[in-house]
Amino acid sequence: MAGPVCAASVILGDNFFCDLLNDSKKLSAEKREQLEKQIKEGALAWGIGWASHEEIDRINILQASLLAMKRAFEEMTKNLRPDINFTVIVDGNKIPALPVPCKAIVKADAQVPEVMAASILAKTARDTYMNEMAKLYPQYGYEKHKGYPTKAHRELIHKYGPSPIQRFSFTVKV
Repeated sequence: MAGPVCAASVILGDNFFCDLLNDSKKLSAEKREQLEKQIKEGALAWGIGWASHEEIDRINILQASLLAMKRAFEEMTKNLRPDINFTVIVDGNKIPALPVPCKAIVKADAQVPEVMAASILAKTARDTYMNEMAKLYPQYGYEKHKGYPTKAHRELIHKYGPSPIQRFSFTVKV
């Protein structure tokens, strides 16, 4: 209900191995932070993409997520050799408009190592952003709920009104 949407794109080489990779939602914050460092150091390429809360309100969360994915891909491929061929695998059932083949797989973040790695990078980047927002807007408790639609978050919106990073395309019910 608050803040941007974040996506990541990762290419892992044949030599990358980490038996701890998993869906980011199944890992503790501490484990995600450890893995973030390993992924960034060991990946052939990676990129982070964002779509702002204003973009989410303007084009909807699905289109903003696809836009963030496109931006993550563009960031990842900025310095990539043009002769490298690959297929992008996306978690879910929709694909962004990219100049390479794409395949959507529901629950890919629990099956495909590159998607697991991307979900970890996206989650840690967004959590870091929301922790920074918690310092700017301490009354909203962003360091705890990270802007997700928890009961506490809804109650704080009713108490203080919308924050400057609030998404208005979400209905707030307590």
